[in-house]
Amino acid sequence: MAGQEDDVTDNPYDQMVIDSMMAAPGIQRVPTPKVSLFIRRGFLTPEECAQVIERIDRGRQPSTVTDYNGDAAFRTSETCYFDVNDPLIVDIDQRIFAFSRLDLKYGEPMQGQRYAVGQEFKAHTDYFEPQGADYQTHTQVAGQRTWTVMIYLNEPEAGGATRFKAIDKTVQPETGKLLAWNNRRPDGSPNPSTIHHGMKVRAGTKYIITKWFRERPWGWA
Repeated sequence: MAGQEDDVTDNPYDQMVIDSMMAAPGIQRVPTPKVSLFIRRGFLTPEECAQVIERIDRGRQPSTVTDYNGDAAFRTSETCYFDVNDPLIVDIDQRIFAFSRLDLKYGEPMQGQRYAVGQEFKAHTDYFEPQGADYQTHTQVAGQRTWTVMIYLNEPEAGGATRFKAIDKTVQPETGKLLAWNNRRPDGSPNPSTIHHGMKVRAGTKYIITKWFRERPWGWA
């Protein structure tokens, strides 16, 4: 949308990413000046999604949070840490790069999440809160999180939508649908308008994969 505030960024890298995604077939950009948020349906096939779900079910463990706020029910999903050498995961990484030009050397290892009935991830941002107790621990090597890429792997029977509270946008799960958003403002500072809620699953099970990118190359072992 011409004239939107987030069409212009002070960061050439972010602008390259935006331009690359805007050139992709079937891309939708959410019309808001507050967040650079993109949707692309059918990024993965149902068969590929089923293969990733199988891996999540084998490797799932309770999800964790940074800067614990005392709410034990804040994030109740389970997480799978994939084998970074798994050919399927490598292929998905490469396709994310081809679509977005997000440099994989800045990417965290891809994760999968599983949400059973009643599970959710309450409203949160993906960047590390600069005033948070865990900020230095999580940013000392690779820096702050920049972009998020998330892919729905299935459609639960009810619930499980992702609600972006600040822009009043709710995205429904669809098998293979990709979401991508910039966690920064045009000036590079963390963007609180990216706050989003992985809403409760009311029936069935929800599966997603997430890929976060950083300011500097991922250097953790």
